[in-house]
Amino acid sequence: MTIREDPAIDLPTPAGPMRTFVYRPAAEGEKHPGLVLFSEIFQVTAPVRRLAAALAGHGFVVAVPEIFHDLLTPGEVLAYDTPGADRGNACKVGRPVKAYDDDAWAALDALRSHPACSGRLGAIGICIGGHLAFRAAMQAGVAAAACFYATDIHKRSLGAGGDDSLARVARGDLKAEMLMIWGRQDPHIDQAGRRMIYDAMAEAKCVFSWHEFNAAHAFMRDEGSAGRYDPELARLCLGMAVDHFRRALA
Repeated sequence: MTIREDPAIDLPTPAGPMRTFVYRPAAEGEKHPGLVLFSEIFQVTAPVRRLAAALAGHGFVVAVPEIFHDLLTPGEVLAYDTPGADRGNACKVGRPVKAYDDDAWAALDALRSHPACSGRLGAIGICIGGHLAFRAAMQAGVAAAACFYATDIHKRSLGAGGDDSLARVARGDLKAEMLMIWGRQDPHIDQAGRRMIYDAMAEAKCVFSWHEFNAAHAFMRDEGSAGRYDPELARLCLGMAVDHFRRALA
């Protein structure tokens, strides 16, 4: 279906206004499930926008917040190079985990009140965004999430002072239906790290599917990932995510 991009909105959060971009089906008067799309450390880059547009074209209202809104200027995008990665990684640990959770709630709440949203909510993310989607899936009202090569879960290293994501899984906080996708050649989440996450989710009796592919980190990204981008695998995994959300958020 054809889509539209709404004007950017600045959502109020305890850490200040959060620039958020919304993509949705163009037809007016219809209701669609809502998805919060969490980006990589580079923020809302062109590949992230293309992913948001693709999801909207499959029938979702997609909100894309700037994950470092309190550390960078509104609209700022980091380059896909070493200085950009260094700055993004510094931002990643430069804010408390609670700020990430507050931001997720603000984005989910905005979707709940969006006139084109049915009220059925999910989360999706890539890299650090996969971890943020993982945590967002523990919030009330989130029925499903898709996490692509989610970083730092096994290291417990998200945010200033680290995170409690695995501890919360053990407590039973993760009730959403999860789609977990990984690359076996990803140096950021090795086999032992993936096994730690899998075992935690299995022991907590989470509802999830788990997929590992022969792929590197950022295999979904069609820019700034020479030698890692896999177009056919990206197409397959996008289809898996769409099918996951269509069923879980129907």
